[in-house]
Amino acid sequence: YSDGSPLPTTAAPSTALTMGAADIAIVVVYFIIVMVVGIWSSMRVNRSTVGGYFLAGRSVTWWPIGASLMSSNVGSGLFIGLAGTGAAGGIAVGGFEWNASWVLVALGWIFIPVYISAEVVTMPEYLAKRFGGQRIRIYMSVLSLILYIFTKISTDIFSGALFIQVSFGWNLYLSTVILLLVTAVYTVAGGLAAVIYTDALQTLIMVGGAFALMFIGMGLMDRYMSSIPNVTVPNTTCHLPRSDAFHMFRDPVTGDLPWPGLLFGLTVLATWVWCTDQVIVQRSLSAKSLSHAKAGSVLGGYLKLLPMFFVVMPGMISQALFPNEVGCVDPDICQSVCGASVGCSNIAYPKLVIELMPVGLRGLMLAVMLAALMSSLTSIFNSSSTLFTLDLYHKARPKASELELMIVGRVFILVLVCLSLLWIPVVQTANSGQLFDYIQSVTSFLAPPITALFLMAIFWPRANEQGAFWGLMAGLVIGLIRMVLEFSYSPPSCGQPDHRPAVLADVHYLYFALILLALTCLIIVAVSLATAPIPKENVRKIPHIMILYLYSDLWSGNQKVSTEQYPGLALNRNCRAMLLYLLCINSKSS
Repeated sequence: YSDGSPLPTTAAPSTALTMGAADIAIVVVYFIIVMVVGIWSSMRVNRSTVGGYFLAGRSVTWWPIGASLMSSNVGSGLFIGLAGTGAAGGIAVGGFEWNASWVLVALGWIFIPVYISAEVVTMPEYLAKRFGGQRIRIYMSVLSLILYIFTKISTDIFSGALFIQVSFGWNLYLSTVILLLVTAVYTVAGGLAAVIYTDALQTLIMVGGAFALMFIGMGLMDRYMSSIPNVTVPNTTCHLPRSDAFHMFRDPVTGDLPWPGLLFGLTVLATWVWCTDQVIVQRSLSAKSLSHAKAGSVLGGYLKLLPMFFVVMPGMISQALFPNEVGCVDPDICQSVCGASVGCSNIAYPKLVIELMPVGLRGLMLAVMLAALMSSLTSIFNSSSTLFTLDLYHKARPKASELELMIVGRVFILVLVCLSLLWIPVVQTANSGQLFDYIQSVTSFLAPPITALFLMAIFWPRANEQGAFWGLMAGLVIGLIRMVLEFSYSPPSCGQPDHRPAVLADVHYLYFALILLALTCLIIVAVSLATAPIPKENVRKIPHIMILYLYSDLWSGNQKVSTEQYPGLALNRNCRAMLLYLLCINSKSS
């Protein structure tokens, strides 16, 4: 999940390491294993049907679902951006990852039962069934595809290619082309089954390699709070580590991540990512039963506790070990280190790999970054193909055969690969990092209206199509107004007064997310009450929160529910216990 922090620039590295034979061998073995797992998993399901290709035949068990939920969200951009933000600001950014753990519980216990009862494959399809009409479905499908192409795909490709370039001196275009082609091959051939099982493998590689780097760094680290660069800015505290660097909850007014925003505003954005985004939800919809979907959500929640330790803390370790490079403040020095005068905190993770990892383990870390990049890309490719094929193409050609839909889905993935390659030169021109500020802000401003729409659709049966559509449009306009203001006024440099309008200087973007959510909900309610309701005879046919009553017996352990009727009942009860334990961990860690 992106935290909105600027991603790194395309400056060429000042030093590049030569890969040893062991490094090359590890990378080659990694590619071979991934291809073998992708081929094996794709042969386990019938890929000639829509359900088999896009939902893995609805036969996936809980553990690969949980691992795929983790790796689908942990792209190479997270290793670069999250570690860099941790280096600059401390552990609070880890709250973005911990927040996801309990939002995933909401996915398994609230959203997935509704989606399954609605018998849908895509999220826009659910909205069409819930509200009727097609304009919301088409809008959401097109919006999702635009966001995937110009934010998620480009961000992951750029960050992963930058890591390879900085660490090993490979040509940016060559490494990008190879990664995209290998990723596309097993995604096109295997469908969601190949994606999920390779994600499970790559999760193991990511966690193992990242923890190895963390322990090596901890063995060398002195003190984070004393990591002050040699050249500083006079008469300011710009060069000093934040006094609240080790505090998760920060001042609600002056904090860079105020605690009310971290608890509530972030939940708005996280609900969009984890409960309504096609990339994430599609994994849970592939489960063989509701119990396996719930258990996968719980496992994913536990796994999301880990990036605090193997991403954020290594970023802080890098700041402590290399304050003159990672923590540089003087614009001229920063320009010479990473090619960006605004700062070099985003090189924290690659710098740690370059300086600390020995031959062999360096190849492992390259495999880790490849795993992060490829797992994220495969998820986006498959989900984008699903949206285009079922929500757009199938609506344009309702009589299309399943064979035709399979071909269109595969061809669209190749189109995404080509668009991604064409986008790379545009990304390279973003030397100031402002392009990625813009991209991440676009997603932040669009998320609250979508979250509001799904919440009202599930929890308020009176919401109708008119209210949903105009609430969505109003939320979009308000978000775009904030976006225009955000980029019309640049934030002040460290030590300079803030002359931006109060709505920008005083309203944190996490607070704005809460405000936008509330406004969108109010508009949906007002318009729905002012227009004709959904006919009463259709109310019970609408998949909203009332359908959850069907699962209340499972939660309470009612003996009238038999294991023959619900084969996953025993797993569901184990899952319930693990859920409570996960919530206890979150409450204590907070």
